[in-house]
Amino acid sequence: MGPVNWIAVILGAAVAAGIAWPWYALCRRSVPPAWRLLALFIPTSLIGHNFARIGVDALAVKPWLYWMMSGGFALSIIIPAQVVADGRHGVAWRETLVDAGYWMVAFLGMGTVFWVLR
Repeated sequence: MGPVNWIAVILGAAVAAGIAWPWYALCRRSVPPAWRLLALFIPTSLIGHNFARIGVDALAVKPWLYWMMSGGFALSIIIPAQVVADGRHGVAWRETLVDAGYWMVAFLGMGTVFWVLR
């Protein structure tokens, strides 16, 4: 296992948080408070750990893993959890789709940061 790229973790979380402002503005919704967006550091550090486990050599040969893993994390864990939670609380389907879209774009943004800072 290689070292975790902590600079990419911090910048990845910042990029994901930064995506929230234009995303929710375009969808005509209020942006979550900044302190909630700080929680993005946790999944970004997990993704950074996953990339460290794979190693820079494997990632150099298979760069698509940056987006496959970060997008897959959103698609297989975050978005289904959001859908289940929203369904339990009677959130409108449109609101759920806006949030699901944000999670996908934000996590792909995280993967892009790791790719750029490889």
